[in-house]
Amino acid sequence: MPGKKLLFVSANRYVNPYPVYPLGISYLFTYLSERLPDFDIRIFDFNLQVPDSFRACLRDFQPDYVGLSLRNVDDVNFYSQESFINGYKSVADIVRDTSSTCLIIGGSAFSIYPRELFSYLDPDYGIQGEGEESLYHLLLSLERGNPDLLIEGLVYRDGEGIHMNGRQHFIKTPDLDFDTDLLEFYWDKAGMVNVQTKRGCPYNCIYCTYPLIEGHNVRTLDPDKIVHTLRQLYEKYKVDYVFFTDSVFNISNNFNVELAKKMIAAELPMHWGAYFSPHNLSLENLKLFAEAGLTHIEFGTESLSDTTLKKYGKHFDVEEVIRVSDYCNQAGIYFCHFMIIGGYGETEATINESFENSKRIENTVFFPFIGMRIYPGTVLHKIAIEQGIIHADDNLLTPVYYIAPGIDYATLKERALNTGRRWVFPDEDVATAMNRMRKRKRKGSLWHHLKM
Repeated sequence: MPGKKLLFVSANRYVNPYPVYPLGISYLFTYLSERLPDFDIRIFDFNLQVPDSFRACLRDFQPDYVGLSLRNVDDVNFYSQESFINGYKSVADIVRDTSSTCLIIGGSAFSIYPRELFSYLDPDYGIQGEGEESLYHLLLSLERGNPDLLIEGLVYRDGEGIHMNGRQHFIKTPDLDFDTDLLEFYWDKAGMVNVQTKRGCPYNCIYCTYPLIEGHNVRTLDPDKIVHTLRQLYEKYKVDYVFFTDSVFNISNNFNVELAKKMIAAELPMHWGAYFSPHNLSLENLKLFAEAGLTHIEFGTESLSDTTLKKYGKHFDVEEVIRVSDYCNQAGIYFCHFMIIGGYGETEATINESFENSKRIENTVFFPFIGMRIYPGTVLHKIAIEQGIIHADDNLLTPVYYIAPGIDYATLKERALNTGRRWVFPDEDVATAMNRMRKRKRKGSLWHHLKM
């Protein structure tokens, strides 16, 4: 396969509160570069460049294949409800208008809406879910002139319509290298770089799309390779803060303890943050993670009412949230709680209960979202259909929210203020404050500076 060219395109342009490194593309780039050494593989990122530059890139590089990665469908913000779909369509149109390349789409947004986005963007092929092996085998088969339509995760069209293949197999040991230009940009603008330690989520939150994107099957990645990546980031690029983008970092305590001990043994001055569940966290483990460099935890708490937590499909209760929050303070770890106000089953009583219980948690920031974004394939999707909020044939590409009835939404901010705790609602301008601190060369997660 001499002289073949593959261009990966990160179509994401959303930078609030900061731009996010295109991690999925980096895993794909690394995986394919090793297995297809004769391919010339490059990356184009719309956070760094503009549409005219993309047209020029397509004309000059003349790729045989374009892999278009779609990160988010919208901003998941009830106040603004900004959709990114038309922007993705414009990128796909540029590809079609400028070249005769084979267009393959993937990414988390596509994994949630494979049929809808395939129909709207009209690519040659799509990859739903984990992409490394599927894209590799697709490229091999295309080079042989006989596309393999049985590849796991493949989405394609024939005379009978759009087909979506299931997935049963996953990889556990992906390597990860970084593009120097991308890394310099995101390290400067975001102050952190993303890395995974595991894929998949075993939990059943009624609104969550992680199982649709990565599956329920949890795959912990090779801890030695993770430490190698961290060493590379620090020694080669002087990056000393990473964010582990697992759906939930503390799914497997045995693995996390092993990883933490290897990070400590590596003696790297690396700081990090991650998404955590308040469930199954001991003070001993948190102190170990802090010794390994953990400075920031983002808890997917969603409510401080046991009634609402049960409705949301959560696997912990309020007392556990409060206890683990206290552990974080004892261990010297910054932490915040992401909340959903007005989701399925929420009432005035449960909201007031959450506000009241928030007073029991010190030294934190609460980030509330209003309502639940309804995604296809989730439990919430079924509930919304049953309640007549949506129809079964609604494609939901345009944001639709489940908003609990009977709630005095106009007084939420006032009630939050009366708790004496810091609540940052989605319409508050956080990005300006974050960018101001970035210009002062502050690195890492900066939301702890928002505390009162």
